Amino acid sequence: MMASKIVRWLGAPAPGGLALPAANPTPAHLYAPRGVYLDDERLIVIDSGNHRVLIWHEFPTHDHQPADVVLGQPDFFHEGPRASGHGPANGFHLPTGVTVAEGRIYLADAWHHRVLCWHRIPNRSGTPPDSVIGQDSLLDIEPNRGGTVGPHTLYWPYGVAWINGWFYIADTGNRRVLGWRGLPSDRQPPDVILGQPNAYSNAENRGGPPAANSFRWPHAIAGDGATLYVADAGNHRVLGWTPPPTADRPADLVLGQASMQSAFEQPHVPQGAHRLRFPYAAACAGDRLFVADTANNRVLRWQPIPRAGASLPAQAVYGQYNFDDSGENRWQVIGPDTLCWPYGLCAHRQWLAIADSGNNRVLIWEV
Repeated sequence: MMASKIVRWLGAPAPGGLALPAANPTPAHLYAPRGVYLDDERLIVIDSGNHRVLIWHEFPTHDHQPADVVLGQPDFFHEGPRASGHGPANGFHLPTGVTVAEGRIYLADAWHHRVLCWHRIPNRSGTPPDSVIGQDSLLDIEPNRGGTVGPHTLYWPYGVAWINGWFYIADTGNRRVLGWRGLPSDRQPPDVILGQPNAYSNAENRGGPPAANSFRWPHAIAGDGATLYVADAGNHRVLGWTPPPTADRPADLVLGQASMQSAFEQPHVPQGAHRLRFPYAAACAGDRLFVADTANNRVLRWQPIPRAGASLPAQAVYGQYNFDDSGENRWQVIGPDTLCWPYGLCAHRQWLAIADSGNNRVLIWEV
């Protein structure tokens, strides 16, 4: 296992052994978080199982620290999807990805098939979003706007990213990645669509076997301005484009598979430094690429950052003692350096924030 310093543990403490931390909604408890964002000013956690977003307005000073703001619920002690009653404008159904761009929060509200935007960072709990991408209004929640796939529709969008002046959405259910130069408004057509031949197709792997220009389940997007990475969880791989594409084209890099045409998965065997099983997240910082190898209960690090090729091995592993192990919490106890189904990553400076979903917590490591 790569050496790291555990900086913060957010969520309830573990009661001991493999027993999970408490998940009941409070300002300090989490239930199956799937997304996390960290910068110099704030921490944002997508508390997916409780269908809410928690915001800390500064770097947490101690473990299990309560959040300052909750979005998506009337208070810190409610949970559950809010598709009716309080109204979907203020409620979420399995929120997943989050990013901050130009002072705005963008949230992938996956099962409402939309991306929500707050034009300012909320300081008060319950602040409603200001605008929406993928629906006709903040009250609409149907997949693909209640029709068929098109340039302005979303189906189960899982991830969002803001990279070098480009805004991206992982439109997972439509098996594509949408990209805009600058911040988009609703019904603004994307400048690039990856994974499909046109804006009106959404077949898995373009209707054929895996290829260098197709996805099964694209879940997360990362990049450093020179390379764009997409975690294609359903094909057990990460694809990379160098330079980032301005039009649909084949990827230059595949991690986790021996070739662009492979979607190999074999559970419960030593995976080594070059295999992936359901990678749900990726993040970049400096010359490092981190990938959440979710079903192998680990995070892999490539350094220097890879740009082209196939099946390149990672240089470091977090959450396991070596590259061959893959057990949940190493089949031992829940500790500050163990992982169980990590679903979300954010790398910022020397920090790596991990949404450790199976352990109902977010960890911040100094790496």
